[in-house]
Amino acid sequence: MGILPALRLHLPAFTFSLPRITPFRAMWRAIATRRQLAEMDDRMLRDIGISRADALHEAERAPWDLGRRI
Repeated sequence: MGILPALRLHLPAFTFSLPRITPFRAMWRAIATRRQLAEMDDRMLRDIGISRADALHEAERAPWDLGRRI
């Protein structure tokens, strides 16, 4: 018996996964990023290709409205 079967008996199964963002954390992130978007000046908005109206519309979305807007 090699070392690998011995390790399987004593170590828990390893799963490699990316950290998940919980819905609550996603809402907090949306609140923060939408607030930052609303605070950007016109030059910054022009740099990222968003109008002032689009930025304010995005900032006014509800925190739980996490779907992508096109």
